[in-house]
Amino acid sequence: MQLGESFIGEGANAAHINTVFGDREGPVGTAWASALASPSAGHVPFVAVLRPSLPVKPLTLFVTKAAPADDAHGDLIWGPAQAGVAAGVADAVAEGVIAADEVDRTAIIAAVWVNPAATDADAVYHHNREATRTALRNGASGLPALDDVLDARSAPANPFYTAPTKAEEPE
Repeated sequence: MQLGESFIGEGANAAHINTVFGDREGPVGTAWASALASPSAGHVPFVAVLRPSLPVKPLTLFVTKAAPADDAHGDLIWGPAQAGVAAGVADAVAEGVIAADEVDRTAIIAAVWVNPAATDADAVYHHNREATRTALRNGASGLPALDDVLDARSAPANPFYTAPTKAEEPE
């Protein structure tokens, strides 16, 4: 099983992707089928397609991290974000990150964040494509390196919060 993560872009149109890649006969396949069969309010997993009736390979389950806030947000999820995820998976296969001879026996789960404030369909598409390809590459490479994790532990930061440095921490 390979686990990957990537955050690409800035602001509301950025993409945050988590991927799980593995054999359909193992825990990834079980989780894939269970998630597809267990939608919840606002979170309906679906198979990512490059075009209608043309799912990407390996079959990829698109799981939203944010319930659609309104019709426009739903359109960004189902449209450019889905297209970006599907294209990013196909890019990973074309680049050899996922071997072509593995696509019919493996599966991917992609947990996808589309900000309800996003407005630029092309940016959402491009960021999700790159984030998906990068997350799969990171998973295949075992990234992040443990040294990078340990080096960053004293100053965690993300687009929503930056931890204070030791000098700034309250006593």
